[in-house]
Amino acid sequence: DMKTDLNLLLECLKYQMDCPVSQKEALITIYSICQQNSEASEYFREIGGLMFINDLAKSSVHCIVKEAALFTLGVIIESNVYCQQTLCTSALFEDLILFLINKDSGVNLKRMSVYVILVLISNNSNGQTYVRDTGCIGLLLQLFRTTLSASKMNLSDENANQCYQLWSSVCSTLCACVNNPQNEDNQNICCSVFPYAKEWLESCTEPEIVRPICSFVGLTVANNSYVQKYFVSVGGLDTLAKVLIKLMHDSCMSHSSTKLAFIFLQIIFNLLAAMGVVLTKYHTVSELLKLLSNDTLDTGEKISIILTIGHCTEVCEENQCELLQNNGLPLMIQVLTESQDEELIKAATFVLQNCKQMTEQLSLKINGNSLNMNNAEELDTQVRKRSLQDYWKKAKEILHRINLIEKEHDEESVQGRVFVDRSSEDNIEASKYHEANPADPKTYIERTHKEVHCPQLTFMSDDKVLPPSVNSSPLKNEIVNAVNPVNTSTRQSEQSNILCSVNELRTDSVFQSHSINKKTTC
Repeated sequence: DMKTDLNLLLECLKYQMDCPVSQKEALITIYSICQQNSEASEYFREIGGLMFINDLAKSSVHCIVKEAALFTLGVIIESNVYCQQTLCTSALFEDLILFLINKDSGVNLKRMSVYVILVLISNNSNGQTYVRDTGCIGLLLQLFRTTLSASKMNLSDENANQCYQLWSSVCSTLCACVNNPQNEDNQNICCSVFPYAKEWLESCTEPEIVRPICSFVGLTVANNSYVQKYFVSVGGLDTLAKVLIKLMHDSCMSHSSTKLAFIFLQIIFNLLAAMGVVLTKYHTVSELLKLLSNDTLDTGEKISIILTIGHCTEVCEENQCELLQNNGLPLMIQVLTESQDEELIKAATFVLQNCKQMTEQLSLKINGNSLNMNNAEELDTQVRKRSLQDYWKKAKEILHRINLIEKEHDEESVQGRVFVDRSSEDNIEASKYHEANPADPKTYIERTHKEVHCPQLTFMSDDKVLPPSVNSSPLKNEIVNAVNPVNTSTRQSEQSNILCSVNELRTDSVFQSHSINKKTTC
């Protein structure tokens, strides 16, 4: 029945040349039969129907017949690879160029022409070559630049919507020019419109605009270092980062913003192999970590985020530090231990490997995927301790300065301590004992000893404790400020413990100072 119908419809086309409406209806019926039907498309080619419609598209004087003929050609080409090979010639590309440059061609006719170009070059390296050699790709790039106007972007308007549909088809066709298979020559040509794409992304965040542009840019920069560098040189990566941050800020209020952010992530992922340092000023890593905590993400989206973090940290120590400061390492370990998805585990491992200098302890503890959250907390503590070494170095320098000042207290100060009034000293000692613990004379000394040797001070001072004279020094606060780290809950806890110890020591020092005469104390 299918073969009979196609034969009858072909005859109808041939004998209804003066009736464009009948021809259009016949063409609509033909593409409805051949759509996604390779056997029907192949048979129609065998009986000469394919070439007849090709000639009809060129020769008909009726616009509605031209449009219907081109659309039917596209459907048949898309359904059958042999039909694609038959029509993939430079002659057809040249005919399509004429449709596109003809001033009398309407927007819909141009759109049908672009559709035929799209199906001719899709998954077809020969088609990609023809689209370049005939100059068709240059015409497509021109349409990309000129078809839409940001000031007239109103998709509810019929004319504006038709222009948008043409522009969207052009974007899809440009994607096919550079991808599947990847075509470096076409990529190098298509990158010429990156400045226009950048302007669109800066001025418009409508998904209808952003999605086609991002797809085109992402495929054009893929695996092409020359194009990647050019995109960065025109400020493209900067623009992507800015828009991505904005979308991630909006993601808590809009699910569509979250989904749109992943479109940008796909492009950034292709760009960051050697350019992660560019994104440090936008704190992209911390924003990605926040986005990763979104409960609505699926596994694929989590993989995209983690891989992007991996590329950000691959060549940039600043991004590695940002990952550390925002508790990124425990989060990656959590992914390793809790996820059952192999690709997700690989992505998290990729991030950890990039930060191997800060996760030396981690390499000793990973045995397969046997880590738990206690390991993560232990690792976090170890990393924080290491980050305090710089602070402690400064503290030691200050302590050295204090020691020099103390040496200036000459024998007069020492003699003052020798000739202390014995009775006064006894009274102060008794007072100190009562203040510490009236029930147990040893309690105060043991408690003070315990506080002095708390873990926070032990790891920072290599088991050396600040003497009471240092803690009662006017420079005590400078030491505390130098040692105390910044702005995390764990570090705040450590700071509190250290200050408690210092206060205890200072109390002890105050009691001792009462046993010294006024001149020495002054």
